[in-house]
Amino acid sequence: MAEAKEKLFSEFPPVSATEWIEKVTSDLKGAPYEKKMIWKTGDGFEANPFYTAEDIEGLPAVRSLPGEFPFVRGTKVCNHWLVRQDIDVECFKSANEKAKKLIAESGVTSLGFHFGGDKVSAENLETLLYGISPEAVELNFKTCNCKAVELIGILAEVYKKKGVDTDKCKGSVGYNPFKKPLIRGVKLPENWVDAAVEVLKAGASLPKYRVLAVDATYFNDAGSYITQELGYALANGADLLSKLSDAGIPVDKVAKKIKFNFGITSNYFMEIAKFRAARWLWAEIVNACKPVSDCGCDNYKKININARTSEWNLTIFDAYVNLLRTQTETMSAAIAGVDSISVSPHDLAYKKPDEFSERIARNQQLILKEECHFDKIIDVAGGSYYIESLTHSVAGVAWKLFLEVEDKGGFAAVANSGEVQTAINESNKARHKQVATRRLTLLGTNQFPNFTEIAGDKIVGKCDNSCGDDEKEEITKLDFSRGASEFESLRIATEKSGKRPKVFMLTIGNLAMRLARSQFSSNFFACAGYEIIDNLGFETVAEGINAARAKKADIIVICSSDEEYAVYAPEAYKLIEGGKKIFVVAGAPECAEDLKAQGITNFINIKSNVLETLQWFNEKLNIGK
Repeated sequence: MAEAKEKLFSEFPPVSATEWIEKVTSDLKGAPYEKKMIWKTGDGFEANPFYTAEDIEGLPAVRSLPGEFPFVRGTKVCNHWLVRQDIDVECFKSANEKAKKLIAESGVTSLGFHFGGDKVSAENLETLLYGISPEAVELNFKTCNCKAVELIGILAEVYKKKGVDTDKCKGSVGYNPFKKPLIRGVKLPENWVDAAVEVLKAGASLPKYRVLAVDATYFNDAGSYITQELGYALANGADLLSKLSDAGIPVDKVAKKIKFNFGITSNYFMEIAKFRAARWLWAEIVNACKPVSDCGCDNYKKININARTSEWNLTIFDAYVNLLRTQTETMSAAIAGVDSISVSPHDLAYKKPDEFSERIARNQQLILKEECHFDKIIDVAGGSYYIESLTHSVAGVAWKLFLEVEDKGGFAAVANSGEVQTAINESNKARHKQVATRRLTLLGTNQFPNFTEIAGDKIVGKCDNSCGDDEKEEITKLDFSRGASEFESLRIATEKSGKRPKVFMLTIGNLAMRLARSQFSSNFFACAGYEIIDNLGFETVAEGINAARAKKADIIVICSSDEEYAVYAPEAYKLIEGGKKIFVVAGAPECAEDLKAQGITNFINIKSNVLETLQWFNEKLNIGK
């Protein structure tokens, strides 16, 4: 057997990266390698088409083991994660009944309760936690910042009444001092550090509870790039360490009280790399603080991460596609080894999730645990040339951003000036443009929409348990417009207009080209909710125009080959008598300038800005006015 292995490896000698590049360059036949094969991520670095062992030589932290500093491969020696579901509490008794059912029947091991500050009371908390053991399930609470200290105190008293051991109770209270600048545009109060200190002191009564929240989900839901989300999250956490240690609280005690909440995008491999980089960089940050009380134990250097699937890429139309997005997102977080995962229900974008959508969301995690056994393998991505290289690249760009924030005075300073919000909003605009031009696909929204779907009355507002709505906006706040929002506005405007435009495909000539272009054009116009009338083909242009008139078409799209457009397009344009119908050519033929000279000005092709083009058609058709 050993001889056979030696012979096998001798027959397949190692191939260097240089040899691979030479071979790829040869196969490209003159096309530039960098332009064709290098992926520009948008996150501040480039990704190669392949990676080899050479790419991870000398990379820091590659040789560490799971559970070992700097924790790139995990903070624990298993891949167990908590299945979390959040509950917006309106009635405390109903929320209690729901929570108990989730624990007993649904595989949930972590609960999140969200409620307004005016509902914080001992009576309500006792009702909410009746029959629930705080030792058996992780309990997380989120309310108004101004009620955090009171909430922690009440929780401690409730647990004392229950007779439970608080050293065995795990959970969090989501106090985030930077929430108002980020999501409300209201500057931090001068005494924000003092307020955070009071929260930490109150948190001492719940030793295993993390009472300071770094909500990177805000950045994620506002459309940030992955490296931005990580860089700003680290700066946020580091500022808490710095300011609170200056206020007299040891660094290790502060670090053990911080919980990081990250979003998860559909960028599968990049997300795996992000979470690995987050563990690594946070460990280095805390380690650099060198706390006086350091006992040689690394536990306080371990980041605690709850990962939630992104809301930025959720869609209203073809909402079941959201299940595909959240499933890949959940997979990347599970493989990356986070501590808990929350899966957003597929209908979250347009209404309060119902029992069915919440059950499906829970099951997405349970499938990964019980059927795929993702929890049985530690850091399955470890050692992958690609993932290890991505981890290093993501860490490098995020660290650069982190240092820039530190040079400007820390996260509080840049958030208070609106710089963080402005930077992320610019990223959101850039990503919206990618959606508009289809460089970024949102299946069912800007590509392959459901032609017959109607929103109807399914769009219902979601509740908001936060306070401070009456505060005047002072600085730029984060823009939480989802990637699909502009296309959805377009389509809803069409639906509400009561006059659904008819788009007629005048297919003629070359069979392959007319079918390809009619399919492209049908998908193009269906993104605005227009009625599509496709056809197999016509023998003459006149026959097609007569059929379009019979169908009372508002828009006629000629679908043929580039060579045939020179003849067919002018003939069709003449037969519809110029501007009496909107006439469109599908493609970018070489004769486009000649056609424009004859009055034909509307062209759609793969380089079109789909959103702007459809907005122009809506305006032309008096939709949305």
